[in-house]
Amino acid sequence: MKTPALPPTEHQPRPYTGPSPGDVLALRKQFMNPGIFLYYKKPLMVVEGRMQYVWDEKGKRYLDGLGGIVTVSVGHCHPHVIAAGNKQNELYQHSTTIYLHPNVSQYAEKLASKMPGDLKACYFVNSGSEANDLAILMARAYTGNFDIIALRNAYHGGNHATMGVTAHGTWKYNIPQAFGVHHALAPYPYRGIWGYDDPQAGPNYANDVKEIIDYASSGRIAGFIAESIQGVGGFVEFPADYLKNVYGYVRAAGGVCIADEVQTGFGRTGTHFWGFETQGVIPDIVTMAKGIGNGCPLAAVVTTHEIAQSLVGKVHFNTFGGNPVVSAMGKAVLEVIEKENLQENSHKMGEYILAGLNKLKEKHKIIGDVRGKGLMLGIEMVKDRKTKEPATAECAQVLETARDLGLLLGKGGLRGQVIRFAPPMCITKADADFLLEVLDESFSRLG
Repeated sequence: MKTPALPPTEHQPRPYTGPSPGDVLALRKQFMNPGIFLYYKKPLMVVEGRMQYVWDEKGKRYLDGLGGIVTVSVGHCHPHVIAAGNKQNELYQHSTTIYLHPNVSQYAEKLASKMPGDLKACYFVNSGSEANDLAILMARAYTGNFDIIALRNAYHGGNHATMGVTAHGTWKYNIPQAFGVHHALAPYPYRGIWGYDDPQAGPNYANDVKEIIDYASSGRIAGFIAESIQGVGGFVEFPADYLKNVYGYVRAAGGVCIADEVQTGFGRTGTHFWGFETQGVIPDIVTMAKGIGNGCPLAAVVTTHEIAQSLVGKVHFNTFGGNPVVSAMGKAVLEVIEKENLQENSHKMGEYILAGLNKLKEKHKIIGDVRGKGLMLGIEMVKDRKTKEPATAECAQVLETARDLGLLLGKGGLRGQVIRFAPPMCITKADADFLLEVLDESFSRLG
């Protein structure tokens, strides 16, 4: 098989004249916290990006199949988003919420227009962890209850509160955490009790939430939080009717329902703008980050005006959340998604790639499962399809080979056994063909 070739691009990267990767790595080791991990045996240094592509210091181009960890939604350095930020930077860079500014209010109006039902009250923060922390605070303040139900295999952030609702031992430090948090069974059809072929899988998994309410709580809870599709857990898509049943149980117990849209939001699933819509539900609180700003530090919590009142009465504000620059860029992201039909492209390209991945599954026995929606696709690798033993080392090798061939991918799952593909939503059919060719070659080289 010939080496896969990236589709042509008109963009020419600027010559790089900065420090070498070795020098940068040395500085990182000397002055940065060692807890921040790196991908690849030989760390990659990216110095330029344009739309779906990035370049290293030597000018080698890559298709960014991970989108800055599901963060670059409309494309690296999209000119409309960059222009909006630059224009505001030159005029007025920072203002907190103690003053009025048109950008944040106009952006809130634009974002609220994308929300169903009564989800119209926006609060802007800086990251997904911060958004989920605030959502949990709102749930407890509004309901007067304390217990939170989350899911096993979930990831909601790395600060203290969100580490408590996260359920991956690899992301949790051995400190007091998760007080008042209960973790229900992950609705994980490939590895769970009820599989893809069980039409009652959704209600069956949901019943575990009901049992936690009945047996592990006072019967009154503050809320339930779940990603609409589990991200770090390996792009696990819930079976039909799961959230519909869970939301009923939670609300009957006095709780509110929180949808974590940090990775699934803004059209990435293709069929819908929000991941929770694929389950036919409307949450009480929605958190969002990553793709919301296409790489700028922006996140949000959107809820009803009734629930939002729970923050009134105490001194509360956010220093940087929703400042004029990020608000301008966030609004520009929404404009690009609409103008360039990126949700539709996510659906079209996602269906095309998913079909190709299923063909690869027929060819390569190490692929145990292929799943996902739109441009949020996972490939679970197993040593044996019967035992489903995670193929962790092999997954890492596929990522290394793909990198050598010009494709950047992610990995997930508790054992690092799932390849994650979540590129900028502007990718083309030629990019999709390149992806499939690279994966085929990478799996073939495993032997």
